[in-house]
Amino acid sequence: LLKLRFQINNCNVTFQNNLEDKKMTNAKNLYQNRRSQYALGKNLPISEQEVIEIIDNAVKYSPSAFNSQSAHAVVLLGDNHQKLWDITYAELEKLLPTDEAKATTKGKIDNFAAAYGTVLFFEDYNIVKGLQEQFPSYADNFPLWSEQSTGIASFAVWNALAEAGVGANIQHYNPVIDERVAKEWDIPSNLVLRAQMPFGEIVGEAAPIERKARVRVVK
Repeated sequence: LLKLRFQINNCNVTFQNNLEDKKMTNAKNLYQNRRSQYALGKNLPISEQEVIEIIDNAVKYSPSAFNSQSAHAVVLLGDNHQKLWDITYAELEKLLPTDEAKATTKGKIDNFAAAYGTVLFFEDYNIVKGLQEQFPSYADNFPLWSEQSTGIASFAVWNALAEAGVGANIQHYNPVIDERVAKEWDIPSNLVLRAQMPFGEIVGEAAPIERKARVRVVK
């Protein structure tokens, strides 16, 4: 009986260790599989509603300094998604000096428009200002921590989409498009656009990139 108990306990320990190893492997794979996917299409591997739930959950549970929850997202689908990239090119075209530059930029923007949808990421600057007033000693840091909040939220969304087999990349055409985006989708003035994330079907392989070691361990 003692031998049997030992065997059972030993099996439990082995199972638990295997489970922990699997969790670590899953986490590693998740981060490694998240890539900037630029070749995107409209045939999602999961339903539109599942994608919306993934984005909502990732933003909702993303951490933020002082639990400020300052990151917000707007998901553009269908004609609204297309309209965003039409607006983006129209605003960029005004700044481009040559026909060659315009053609190159148009091709790039068309790739984003070919995706299924776009997530717009915003920061609520009313929250930032409120925290600056509430904690004046940290006033200079809150705008920086706010940017980190959007970075964390977008990374969470990106990883969650990648885990579901949905490709994405992230763009920063703000502030060039800010005014027209705010007007078109009735965005309150306290929400400041920080990034745009096209997402959709993965229709091409991401280009290989070199990963450099950037962690120093001190014991």
